[in-house]
Amino acid sequence: MNIVVLIKQVPDTDDVKLDPKTGTMLREGLGTIINPLDLNAIEEALKLSRQTPSKVTVITMGPSNAVEAIKEAIAMGVDEGYLVSDRKFAGSDSWATSIVLTNAIKKIGKFDLILAGEKAIDGETGQVGPEVASMLKIPFSTYITNITLQEIGLEVTRTLEDGYQKQFLPFPCLLTVLSNINEPSIPTLEGKIKARKYISELINANELLIEEKYLGLKGSPTRVTKISTPKI
Repeated sequence: MNIVVLIKQVPDTDDVKLDPKTGTMLREGLGTIINPLDLNAIEEALKLSRQTPSKVTVITMGPSNAVEAIKEAIAMGVDEGYLVSDRKFAGSDSWATSIVLTNAIKKIGKFDLILAGEKAIDGETGQVGPEVASMLKIPFSTYITNITLQEIGLEVTRTLEDGYQKQFLPFPCLLTVLSNINEPSIPTLEGKIKARKYISELINANELLIEEKYLGLKGSPTRVTKISTPKI
């Protein structure tokens, strides 16, 4: 089975600032981590790979230093990673990001399952996973708290406001997971050594053959105009 996990590098802080002209996040000088919910997606992919022979691949879109997120995933046990990076992608909203990731997945090749965290802590939209699935024209489900592997697909449990919902999704499909689906494992020493030596694959805009009007700020129909802390 070929499992792809979508991960994102996010600021390791709640004190984020916006560029007043573009409405995009100012990331310079901020520490970064893998989006916490994406760690759960990685762990679930590794769990499934122990049940059936599988290759686990992570994909992240971001600046060059996002390669550190890939290295952390490799240290956890992932097989390979792709960094999708180009200045033309800067300022992408969830829609433009999904276009790029969808085309990157197509370029990489065959997949049976795509996993992602429920949402990223820096955007809180939860849109990228479902958008990618829609663009790939594959079934998807969200808020997943349990996955059971079957011969031709997956039986999953969704957590809803008023209870749980059981679903069956045939391969290929996409799932976004909640934090209580598992406990992410700590990288082993062997994994850290592998990650230190690992060189990830790089995919740029020219390789994806996407028209520039769909990339970055040009291809983003939404803008964040203000961030504020709720008054208690």
